[in-house]
Amino acid sequence: MAGLFGAPEVRVVIGAGAHSTVYKALSVLGLGRERLVKVPTDGQGRLRPDGLPKLDERTLLILQAGNVSSGAFDPFAEICPRARAAGAWIHIDGAFGLWAEASPRLRSLTKGIELADSWSVDAHKTLNAPYDSGIVLCRQREDLTRALQMSGSYIVSGGNRDGMRYTLDMSRRARAVELWACLMALGRRGTAELVEDLHDKAVLFAHALEKEGFSILNEVCFNQVLVSCGGPDLTERTLALIQESGECWCGSARWEGEPVMRVSVCSYRTTAGDIERSARAFVRAREEARRGTG
Repeated sequence: MAGLFGAPEVRVVIGAGAHSTVYKALSVLGLGRERLVKVPTDGQGRLRPDGLPKLDERTLLILQAGNVSSGAFDPFAEICPRARAAGAWIHIDGAFGLWAEASPRLRSLTKGIELADSWSVDAHKTLNAPYDSGIVLCRQREDLTRALQMSGSYIVSGGNRDGMRYTLDMSRRARAVELWACLMALGRRGTAELVEDLHDKAVLFAHALEKEGFSILNEVCFNQVLVSCGGPDLTERTLALIQESGECWCGSARWEGEPVMRVSVCSYRTTAGDIERSARAFVRAREEARRGTG
């Protein structure tokens, strides 16, 4: 009833590579950044279990299924049993990576996620559903409704699931319809095939660029590829020329303090031919960038 005033202090434990949206959500909740405990990560961006502080029932542990740059997954099977035994609340930020659970071939990446208390995932990132299709899952329905439910004497509750009991806003469009239609159209097998196809194309993209002398900085475990030209200046100039070319597009990121090109394969319409054509665009951009510094 009193909110955070006088309540037991909550400690938030996150990996050093947590996505910026995690910080934003914690800020909205009033949990300042100075209260966070950041755990170091390995060379792929995975939270290191040996860096975890002592956990207890007043700890919110936030893990990651799919690092936004490398695509890496935290070692859930090692961390989650320890956290549950300590009574910590485990949340998994799985914006795109949680869909690996749908694939028999990639499911090993998500081993241990079933021990978490809550999960978040987007449909637009992997299922190619429209934007505004974020999903929150909670182990105990009551925990979610206690936090979000609003009521009034004029409000009539039906016998079916009432969406406003599970969200911050009481009136909203039926966002779940688009997600439902997407899942019904794909089915279990189609969803798995889509997820695996994106991974296979990311691997193909990485191999095509590596063959042309680009450095691939991550283990391509899902659909993300981190690319470097070997030096920060050449990488940045090459990226700018790729983005200006109109041939293909990839974003920029920083990895271990250095600029990199972030390739995210996220469309089911991407073909092997598109990847070959994009790889040639990368090569042309790098050659032009080199001439510009000659």
